[in-house]
Amino acid sequence: MPRRTTVTIDEDVYELLVRESLKKYGTPKALSKVLNEQLRSAGKNKDNVLKLIYSKKLASTTAKEFETFRKELSTRLER
Repeated sequence: MPRRTTVTIDEDVYELLVRESLKKYGTPKALSKVLNEQLRSAGKNKDNVLKLIYSKKLASTTAKEFETFRKELSTRLER
């Protein structure tokens, strides 16, 4: 059963939701539908990320190798 609640969102997020509502449903009044879809999608993505984290790894690295890679990447990004 749907529940009513008040959610305070930033203006830029509101604008994105209204645009998506207009695009998908032709009206800004479908904001709740769009927000529910986005929240459900985010929940599914979280599950996928957790599965990746805890799945069997195909490659391995040492802490030292990772630290070297991180430093090189940081240096490249700063340039």
